[in-house]
Amino acid sequence: MGPNVDIGSFWQALKDAFVMELPIGEGFTAVVDFMQEHFELFFVAVANTISFVADNLTEFFNYLPPQLVFGVLAVLALWRVGWRFALFVLVGLYIVLGMDLWPESMDTLGLVIAATLAALGVGLPVGVAMAKSELLAAAVRPVLDFMQTLPAFVYLIPAVIFFGTGRVPGTIATVIFAMPPAVRLMNLGIRQVPTENVEAGRAFGCNQLQLLFKVELPLALPSIMAGINQTIMLALSMVVIASMIGAGGLGDPVLAGIQQLRLGTGFEGGLGVVILAIILDRLTQSFAQPNRQREGVLTRLKRFFGRADAERTA
Repeated sequence: MGPNVDIGSFWQALKDAFVMELPIGEGFTAVVDFMQEHFELFFVAVANTISFVADNLTEFFNYLPPQLVFGVLAVLALWRVGWRFALFVLVGLYIVLGMDLWPESMDTLGLVIAATLAALGVGLPVGVAMAKSELLAAAVRPVLDFMQTLPAFVYLIPAVIFFGTGRVPGTIATVIFAMPPAVRLMNLGIRQVPTENVEAGRAFGCNQLQLLFKVELPLALPSIMAGINQTIMLALSMVVIASMIGAGGLGDPVLAGIQQLRLGTGFEGGLGVVILAIILDRLTQSFAQPNRQREGVLTRLKRFFGRADAERTA
């Protein structure tokens, strides 16, 4: 028999010979330290802006009486979707109010809207620029792939490093996590505008800015609204995760349910998130359907009650 071979030592020697250690973590730490040292004023400005928007929105929604929120959302649901969804909105909001999660729901709504506005403010112009430049599209696309595949919890690390804990870092992490769909679908929507429409706009004397706002954006509206819808949904999911760093909202009861094994509390928080997600999802989807704009609230009510009267007389 041949000599005994230590397989572990053999593979270790093979690894030492062919595998080179990459100090990626150390490089990331160095980049973060450099940014903290040289871009402090920028991070302070971003934090103050996000704090101003998020704090004012959450205070505004908490200031509104629940009855007013019930009425506005129900009328909006009736106008954009239909009476069945309006009934669901009333029942869903009543359930949230009955679970004593109304302040948390309004906090979550304010954070979602603040994060969505910031994500759209950055993402939509980037999407337009990608649609106009193949070079920029080729450069940004891998970044979007990286942002969409990175685990959601990883976004909390740089947010805490640069901004500490609380509502501001939670909102900023949500903005970064929710931005890619807005960029991608804005780019896709403009690229899918028929060439003949663009040529017709140019033939009528439109410059590039007029062509964008009067031809391309209106025709790309369904795709843009789909991107806004996905951004809102991702923002809502990330706001719950951001409760781990003190963002607050409906993520707090969910986090309490996990940490303290309080099944009922966690389920109630999750149910509140689901109700809020369905309401926001259906309402934003309705704005991507132009045929929903043909009827107002009064027309829908007349048609509904007219149909009921016809059924009774028949």
